[in-house]
Amino acid sequence: MAILTSVQKYWRFAWALRDFLRHPITLEQAKAIVRQRMAQREENFLSLVERAIYHNPRSPYLPLLKLAHCELGDLQRSVRSKELEATLRELHQAGVYITFEEFKGRTPIVRNGKTIPVHVEDFNNPHLSHYYQAESGGTTGKGVRVSVDLNHLAAQAAHFALAYDAYGLLDAPTVLWRGILPDSSGMNNLLRGAHFGNVPKRWFSPLNVQELRKQPAAKFRLATQGIVLVGKLWGVPLPWPRRVGLEEAAVVARWAAETLKTHGPCVIRATVGRAVRVCLAAQEEGLDLTGAVFMGGGESPTPAKVRQITRTGARWVATYAFSEAGMVGLGCARPLDGNDVHLLQDAFAVIQSPHRIPGWETTVDAFHFTSLLPTAPKILLNVQIDDCGLLEKRPCGCALEGYGFHEHLRQIRSFTKLTSEGVNLAEGDMVRVLEEVLPARFGGSLLDYQLVEEEDEHGLTRLQLLINPSISIADEREVVETVLDALWRNNAIDDMVRAVWAQGKTLRVRRQAPIWTARGKFMSLHLMKREDRSS
Repeated sequence: MAILTSVQKYWRFAWALRDFLRHPITLEQAKAIVRQRMAQREENFLSLVERAIYHNPRSPYLPLLKLAHCELGDLQRSVRSKELEATLRELHQAGVYITFEEFKGRTPIVRNGKTIPVHVEDFNNPHLSHYYQAESGGTTGKGVRVSVDLNHLAAQAAHFALAYDAYGLLDAPTVLWRGILPDSSGMNNLLRGAHFGNVPKRWFSPLNVQELRKQPAAKFRLATQGIVLVGKLWGVPLPWPRRVGLEEAAVVARWAAETLKTHGPCVIRATVGRAVRVCLAAQEEGLDLTGAVFMGGGESPTPAKVRQITRTGARWVATYAFSEAGMVGLGCARPLDGNDVHLLQDAFAVIQSPHRIPGWETTVDAFHFTSLLPTAPKILLNVQIDDCGLLEKRPCGCALEGYGFHEHLRQIRSFTKLTSEGVNLAEGDMVRVLEEVLPARFGGSLLDYQLVEEEDEHGLTRLQLLINPSISIADEREVVETVLDALWRNNAIDDMVRAVWAQGKTLRVRRQAPIWTARGKFMSLHLMKREDRSS
């Protein structure tokens, strides 16, 4: 019976994929879709809350709303008499919010002395219909299974149509240098592009599934190949993913240079670190990338990284997304800096709340997201994610502002994870390695090992592992292998993190006494430019 159910599910998905691919939206349709969603923003929120929370007995938000004495009618009156964000702030003050650890299902919800057990699956949207499975980055613990719905990708495709038009790139050839499943970024970009009529010409992946050492890799390989094959069968030329490792960035640079000669402007969808690698390769080969546009996120587009990209004549456009929500921000066409994105206000509402970082003498304004569309993979109601930054309303004069996207997110940074090469690692996991694994393997104490995050001379983010020179180590490569092996956990996405970091030589050993703070504190993770980090 389970096999029959799976077959039926995949057949329904394949049939839905046919309509998704064979009926792309036009620019005018995209404009109409977004304008309608903006006009119905509050009502869309209320409809989603009614269906997915008040009529869902498993929703973890129900007990919070009851504790706040907020019935559906109360919420409807509040939203209709005030702006949505004002209502969300009042709910937050009344205890209706979810912390990052609660959202990940790692800690129970505790409000007003009442403990509410919660599992990560409790936040799933119960009304998704045509979806494939991926995993979140597992950046602060075990990866979370995420259902990526075709209807949600279609909803986001409208955003990308408007953005490509604003950047003057609607018909520009696009290449992806993004991961394969279980990393959803490649597949999402592939299908979104196809739905607004810009099918990527090439799909380069830094890994192939055979490089992953976990058993689930087989199902992700089949899912990736199956989706591409179905697209081809329905007459849409989806490209097969081709393995192009981090050391082969010149392959992407040559594609861009050749495309610029034959077709004019082109788009390279990649993480920030990979974009930098392409530009370094272009410089080494004397390639002019004027007219190319790099679009992506995954780590902080610091001024050094952006300079490295634009030095080749290319342009940088930031995006902002996280696995559980999809794309939440697209780059301003007239940005103040390299990390300036328009919040997609037809799909999300954002408020901020002070959050004190454990172990650090600092408080940040953490983002709390609320989903507004019925296709959202996770139901978000004042959910704190591990990012903070500036949330500001300002006129910019770019085309995206004309659709009502007046809110900008800037200086976006994570306050819980290390990020390099577009993949992330939990600080808690790394602290365990520094304080337990390395001293047990090579000697010394937890005060002899420290990790420092910094940029190298090319703008690439490197993780320097400081080891006290008093520790006798014959082969530093053995230290790196020990760290990477210790970070290898039991899911495919974490194995992917390990493989990418190993390939990119992200982790490096430096024989130096660890750094102590001015107040005499020792931090196992000494992040030099923590205030500049981004997800």
